[in-house]
Amino acid sequence: MTDVSSAPDRPLVIVSNRGPLSFTVGDDGVLGVGRAAGGLVTALGPAVAGTGATWVAAAISEADRRAATDGGGLTEAEGFRLRSLVVDLDDYRSYYDVVANGTLWFLHHGLADAARRPRFDRRWREAWAAFAGVNRAFARAVAEEAPEGAVVLVQDYQLPLVAASLARDRPDLTAVHFNHTPFAGPDTIGMLPDVAADELLTGLACHHACGFHSGRWAASFVASCEAVLGRGSAPATFVAPAAADADDIRAVAASPECRAALADLEERVGDRRLIVRVDRIELSKNLLRGFHAFDDLLRTHPEWRERVVFGAFVYPSREGLPEYLAYRQEVEGLVARINATWATPTWTPILYDPQDHFPRSVAALRRYDVLLVNPVRDGLNLVAKEGALVNERDGVLALSRESGAWDELGGVALEVHPFDVAATADTLAEALSMPATGRRAHAAALAAIAERGTPAGWLARQLAAAG
Repeated sequence: MTDVSSAPDRPLVIVSNRGPLSFTVGDDGVLGVGRAAGGLVTALGPAVAGTGATWVAAAISEADRRAATDGGGLTEAEGFRLRSLVVDLDDYRSYYDVVANGTLWFLHHGLADAARRPRFDRRWREAWAAFAGVNRAFARAVAEEAPEGAVVLVQDYQLPLVAASLARDRPDLTAVHFNHTPFAGPDTIGMLPDVAADELLTGLACHHACGFHSGRWAASFVASCEAVLGRGSAPATFVAPAAADADDIRAVAASPECRAALADLEERVGDRRLIVRVDRIELSKNLLRGFHAFDDLLRTHPEWRERVVFGAFVYPSREGLPEYLAYRQEVEGLVARINATWATPTWTPILYDPQDHFPRSVAALRRYDVLLVNPVRDGLNLVAKEGALVNERDGVLALSRESGAWDELGGVALEVHPFDVAATADTLAEALSMPATGRRAHAAALAAIAERGTPAGWLARQLAAAG
């Protein structure tokens, strides 16, 4: 990806479910504010901070809501100008838990259980109405905040209907949507009730353009539009894979906290090889098959027993959904069984760390000999690029062909079939056994690709799509 050096000189509004600021309430009751974590803020934040752009996002936590109330809905901190939208809690749960995460996320990632879920009953229809209402509330907030002629960058699958309201209320604005997940193809999008499928795709088609991390996801979107709305119904699309912030992640890698975490990791791993994964504990990440593949590696390649450790730096996600809680329990049970099967007095095969601790995760990226990124289907998997930027051991990337990052890195990375456990184990064995010269060339090629883009360039590509 190459950077776009020129972008429209127009006012900018960014719209997303979560904002760039995180609020906390101290023991003394004083409200604190800092930069939020999360992939979107990491990808867009460095390019947006200090530009005067307005960011519209939901006030989610109690601290968020207090900040919105205390500040009249506006907060300026860390270089961001945040308009916090306070949504009725029941409506927010319907919008976020039931429709966005409980339905659309599963469909876009190809993880619907057709025999059981989704189930579109009367309660779901009520949730869809709330989902549409929350999207309209976001649009009203944008209409109130946006300067004349502004570009509005709407981020992700939770907010597909914003542009439909803006087209009516603020036709002077140019809205561009960017989907950070894959997009469901016609057969999958057809699982939605007809009215919801039509409203979803019509809402997206109201944008000036729709962007995706991969050309495959853009093609699925166009095919779904044509299947549901008719030929020629899709808006313009563009492909702009997000870039890792090389300066930011290297600064974390050089921090005292990261150095201490790396020293601890070195002590635990010793001179063994290290396979690493850094992920949220969620269904699309395919953790279970990754651990089954490691178990198969130890079973079929006994030469690696006691010579390799699998470091799993993973953290819980969306545990308000029962599927996620059950998945975490299954993951932890499998890790315990594998360790019980293969451990020796001096060797624990899987080092399982469920803390959301970014410096520790970066330490693992510095140390890996093999980085396993094996999603069932995912929008991008930025960690594949981040690892290439900070790794210090000529590490090898084993990457799922269903990752959005495969488009850029697939010519270098070792291919992983995400459903084939035996083949994944063989790929891990190949990565562990790669000669030093091959590893060096492999790592250098990955780093060169990861260096090509910047957050500013990614933002500029979205702005350029506004025309």
